[in-house]
Order: sequence, then C-alpha cells, then structure tokens
Amino acid sequence: MESSRQWQQHSGLVLDSVNEFDVIECTSCGYKHVVPIPTQDELEHVYREDYYSNEKPLYLEEHKEDLDWWNLVYDERYDYLESQLPGKSKKILDVGSGPGYFLLRGKSRGWETVGIEPSKHAAAHSRGLGLDIREGFLNEAMVTSLGDFDVVYLHEVLEHIPNPFSLLSIVTQLLKPGGILCVIVPNDYNPLQKALRNSMNFEPWWVAPPHHINYFDHDSLPKILEKQGFEILFRNSTFPIELFLLMGANYVGDSSVGRMVHGQRKNMELNMAKIGCTELKRKTYQAFAQEGIGREAVIYARMPS
Repeated sequence: MESSRQWQQHSGLVLDSVNEFDVIECTSCGYKHVVPIPTQDELEHVYREDYYSNEKPLYLEEHKEDLDWWNLVYDERYDYLESQLPGKSKKILDVGSGPGYFLLRGKSRGWETVGIEPSKHAAAHSRGLGLDIREGFLNEAMVTSLGDFDVVYLHEVLEHIPNPFSLLSIVTQLLKPGGILCVIVPNDYNPLQKALRNSMNFEPWWVAPPHHINYFDHDSLPKILEKQGFEILFRNSTFPIELFLLMGANYVGDSSVGRMVHGQRKNMELNMAKIGCTELKRKTYQAFAQEGIGREAVIYARMPS
C-alpha cells in the first residue's frame, strides 16, 4: 500500500526505503530525494576523506584508462559551449572537478580553468596535472575570491548535495551575464529502470543513500533550473546503459560485467566518431532525452543577460 511521509518542510509519496532512508516524490522541491536529508557536516568527512578511497577506489585508475573516450565526450561538450559563447572569453569553473581531466582538456583548448574539489585525493591528483584546484565545497564565502565565469560545469554534483537550490543560487552569482551552466546528473527512475523493476524483478539499484541524496530525471532537472531563472538551451542524454540489462548482461553489483558493458558502449561511441557519425550520435541521444531515457540527463542553460 502506498504511503506518504513528511519530514521538516518536505513531503511526498514514498517510492523506496533503503538504509533507513525513504525516497519521496517531494511536492515542495519538485524532484525526488531521500529523507532524512544528511547535513553538510555529515557529508564533509565522507567526501573529503572516504569517497575515492572507499566508495570509488578504482575511479582515478579507470578514468585514466578510459581517457581516449572521456576526451571524446569532453570535446563534444567544449564544442557546444564554444558555439554558444560570444567573443574569445573562455573561463570555466568545474564544481566537483574529480581527477581533473575535464579541465585539463579545456586548458589544452585555450580555456582558463578553475576547479573545486572536496576530495583531498582527487584534488592532489589534479594539482599534479598543473591545474588550479580549490579544495573544499563551493559556498557563499568563495564567491568573491573566485570571480566570474563564462561557464560553470556541474558533472554528477547535484545528486550529492543537501540543497541543490542553494548551490544553484551560488552559481548564478558566479556566472557572467549570458554565461552557460552545464549540468549532468543520473537520470533516475527512468522508463527503462521502471520496466526492469516491474517486469524483471530488479531491485532499485540506482538508489544509493547517503551518497546519492537527490534523484533527478529529464523532466525535473530543467524545471529546477528554470526556477532559478535559467533559459534551457539544449537537452541531451548519455547512452541508456540499462539496455544491457535487457540483453541479459547483469552488471548490477558485478564490477567485472560493469566494466565489460562500459567498454562496449565506449567502443561504439569511439567508432561512431571514427567513421564520421558524431552528428548522428548527437541526434540519437537527443531523441533519447526526449523519451526520458539515457543513463544521464545533460542540460545546457543560459544565465539571463
């Protein structure tokens, strides 16, 4: 039987319960998230000390191993950003900059780059690449010292933080008039996930509190950006990796199968670029976004001039 839950100012239908957290369809926020919501202090230690050592011990190694594919992804994103920015000013802030390779690619293309990263391990790795990295969490106190930017890049950030609206408010202070925000989040509770769950008895493997607090999709993400005054420029998606589950390659909880199917997706995209089908891939992934599928939702939005 369906139930609802109220916690502080948040309320909504309970969708799942995992690790003493309930995922609710929050009526006040307009997107799904867990309750109780962890505090910033509770998350500080997790991301500063433990995330790359305990939760993602192979992340830096695997990212480097996949760098040819990642650079293809990064170049597509920089190509779009450069097509939308007037003049030659190219200054980007990467919030949650991880191992630093996105910024390194931008630097090689002539961008002025700055990163913010809470993990001391990832920050040290990025500084080893010669990048300007501020260690910590983006907050109001940093706004003056950071200056302003043509682009703010949030790749898999909003799902981790207690208050996405607060972070987006800070972003509006950092962007120049007419600047661009690029947001990438997991596309959760999407149609393929729901089908696998309802028809093939999969558990909701994408629900992962306390690391993933918020659960966005292709509908909810644009709406919260528009609430902050952004104009949506372009909606895209990434490959719907759940297709492999439908084909019988069960990567849930199996990292070796996960790496295998990721490698197949990676090879497909590299080969499409090699044979000159980049535009076909873009249109296909854009169609995925319109249907609400794809593992990630990718949104480019402009700050009002």
